[in-house]
Amino acid sequence: GEEVLVLDDLLARLATEDPQSADLLGLRFFAGLTTQQAAGALGMSQRTAYRCWAFARAWLYQQMNHAP
Repeated sequence: GEEVLVLDDLLARLATEDPQSADLLGLRFFAGLTTQQAAGALGMSQRTAYRCWAFARAWLYQQMNHAP
């Protein structure tokens, strides 16, 4: 419950910094798609999808471990 709300808030913040990574993250977490499936849904190459996924994970980790 609460974790989903926190993730949704973080996803909105990520969207202001990197909308492409936020879209990918949303499809991975909320729709349960694989990176390849999300890439297809977003019309991006798999290479771009993996780069966005790596950035989104690192960004989330940083936000969750350095939050006030």
